[in-house]
Parts: sequence; structure tokens; C-alpha cells
Amino acid sequence: MAEEIVGLLARRHSTAVVLFHHAIAERLGLGPTDHKCLDLLRERGAMAGSNLGAITGLTSGAITGVVARLERAGYLRREPDPHDGRKQILHLALKRAHIQDVINPLREDVAALLENFDSHQLTAIAEFLARTTDLVYRHAALLRAETISTMGRTPMTEQAPSPASEKVSERSR
Repeated sequence: MAEEIVGLLARRHSTAVVLFHHAIAERLGLGPTDHKCLDLLRERGAMAGSNLGAITGLTSGAITGVVARLERAGYLRREPDPHDGRKQILHLALKRAHIQDVINPLREDVAALLENFDSHQLTAIAEFLARTTDLVYRHAALLRAETISTMGRTPMTEQAPSPASEKVSERSR
């Protein structure tokens, strides 16, 4: 049973969630990265753009673009950091509260689904979700660190040949 959960069900769930969030982002006129950065601000509260970059692994240039798009769309506002004039603190400015309108139908369906479980099952579900979320964040950070480390030691062109370069070397044989 555990193998089926890890091998098939978790992967299918993950894919469905990613596709759902892409659809939400599209509906809100955002990119998927913009939408998830907005989610991080909703979950963790106001923070500097550099902190958001550290959490997501996005470059400072990418964060600048995300912040500009979210600000233009009315989802966040920037304020100077009172302790460091070089930084700006990102705050939610959810003028466009229709985010909840887009997400609520799924929330209502999940709540109805959860009504079929007893308190022990709900506790297990909550624990599973909390613990796997922590694992996913940890493994994302590990993968990011390994990628950065590998990129620092070996140029991208030496890591893996591209399909085009493999065709060229086959022709030259």
C-alpha cells in the first residue's frame, strides 16, 4: 500500500495540484510563479524580496519581475524596510479578493469530502499533509543546493550533452 501511495497516488496528486494552480494563476491573470509567490506571502506574512527569493530559489531579477507584476495587479504593495533603506518589504494588498472566489469551489468540495472521515482519520490526514509538506520543502532546498553546487563546479555545457550535440558527434564518426 505504501508503495502505491508513493509511486502512483502522490505523483498523480502532485500533478493535479500543479495543474490546478496553473489554472488559478491563468484565471487571475498571473503566471504560476507569481501565484505561488503570492501564496507564500499569504502564508508567511510580509517579507523582503530577498527573503522571498531565498525561499523560492528565484534570482533577484526574477523576484523583481514577480513583485512588479503582483503590484501592478493590485495583489501587493512595497514599503521601505525601516531597518535597511536598501530593502523593500512586501505586503499583501488584496484589493482583488476574487482569489477566494476562484479557490472556494475546490475548498468546499474538499471540506465535503473530509466529512466522510472520522476524527482519527482526519488527524492522520492532517499529519500526513503537514509532514509531507515539510519533506517536500526540505527536498526542494536540497535539490536547489545540489544544483547550485554542481553548477559552481562544472559548466552547464559539460554536465550533459544536448540532443543536438549528440547528433553532431554521431555524424562526425
